[in-house]
Amino acid sequence: MATKNLLGRPWLAAIAGAASVALPAGALYLYGAAPHAEENAAARTAVAAPAGATNPAAAASARYGLPDFSALVDQYGSAVVNISVKGTVKTSARMPSIPGLAPDDPIQQFFHGFPGMPHGGGSMPMRGEGSGFIVASDGVILTNAHVVANAEKVTVKLKDRREFEAKVLGQDEASDVAVIKIDAKNLPTVRFGDPRSVKVGQWVVAIGAPFGFDNSVTAGIVSALGRNLPDDSYVPFIQTDVAINPGNSGGPLFNLNGEVIGINSQIYSRSGGYEGVSFAIPIDVAMNVSRQLQANGHVTRGRLGVGIQDVNQALAESFGLEKPEGALVSNVESGSPADKAGLKAGDVILAFGDQPIATAGQLPSIVAAATPGKPVELKVWRDKSAREFTVKVGEATKENTVADNEGQSGSGKLGLMVRPLSPEERREADVSQGLVVEDVDGAAAEAGIRPGDIVLSANGAQVASVADLRKAVSGSKDHVALLVQRGDSRIFVPVELG
Repeated sequence: MATKNLLGRPWLAAIAGAASVALPAGALYLYGAAPHAEENAAARTAVAAPAGATNPAAAASARYGLPDFSALVDQYGSAVVNISVKGTVKTSARMPSIPGLAPDDPIQQFFHGFPGMPHGGGSMPMRGEGSGFIVASDGVILTNAHVVANAEKVTVKLKDRREFEAKVLGQDEASDVAVIKIDAKNLPTVRFGDPRSVKVGQWVVAIGAPFGFDNSVTAGIVSALGRNLPDDSYVPFIQTDVAINPGNSGGPLFNLNGEVIGINSQIYSRSGGYEGVSFAIPIDVAMNVSRQLQANGHVTRGRLGVGIQDVNQALAESFGLEKPEGALVSNVESGSPADKAGLKAGDVILAFGDQPIATAGQLPSIVAAATPGKPVELKVWRDKSAREFTVKVGEATKENTVADNEGQSGSGKLGLMVRPLSPEERREADVSQGLVVEDVDGAAAEAGIRPGDIVLSANGAQVASVADLRKAVSGSKDHVALLVQRGDSRIFVPVELG
């Protein structure tokens, strides 16, 4: 199970399970009647037993206002699969590689240097498990990209116990969506719902293989919509309190109509297990990625080329807005689609096409879904009045993504939000390249880095792009040395990685 530290906050965990993991049973959570039982009545009817059938459990559930999930599971559970992967992972040259232990496990340090112990600098076998669901009867399956990442062999087990070796048709790390295929016919499939119709408080059901226990069913409610997580600016996650654990990755999230509305992807956890905060990729986002992967082998995303931030109450009053809303443009990249359209710092984007923008976090995923080259109308607040701009959407790359929200480079370890310097800023600072700090938190803040500082290098390597900084951070173990320019002074700042 992969985890990443979020500045002292709970752990954000990708929930592909390790085959060797076994945890004791946790606490039992009991849920009472839904507060809006009549609102869910139609949905309960949709998954009720056939007319005339006797179902004591369903009758009892209806009597007390609780949903019964048995019909949903009977009808669609066979379309959920267990995925196991085999591969190899590189091990650090500084540490012994002990099978079954994570590279950063303290026990690794204890055994370091013991005669006969294997040492790093090579590779070791990797096994993992996850979930998926069949979207086409000829064997096309959706799952998470992190489930099949670095896999050399992918095996799919159906509910009827048949096993197939799968081919990875494509994977998109940015959205954490992967498409795999098995050689089989006439397979059961799921139905798709519309995530836009989902409401907070509605019941949802997950089916997957937590800890390898395939076809496990858990239920809960939708806790929030449109959640944006660090390093995941392309996905407006559905937050739920459904019990999701390692191995549930890639499994479907159903509504009470038996329709898939999301792919279970990540959890917030202090322990690595379920704590009531789970996140699913909306199925419309996943299917858009799936179509592009199958057709082109890669995913194309739209781009504006702006740096953005949320509008708080004080800023709203300053700009003459009635309430805090929209995405405040803090920077416009020279020559970008936004620059060509006439946007400038201080503008507040209130709508992108026909989609209103309530918070800055909503904009990246909406822009990413736009077709490059397509003209889109923007509603922008400038000089205390609303204006219309037409922007020709650009194409995002690894070097310049949707709205400079890729600037959250290394936020899980460093706590920095950075962006490349504009030509004007480079001239003013008298540097040829670098990254300006837009916001700082966690480890970087504790080391003394401030907004406005310019990061020139990391561990001695120059950084001209966010990708350069990410690479330097990912290659560091405990500390990364940043060369920072503040005004006319330069200094190396050691930052302890979380």
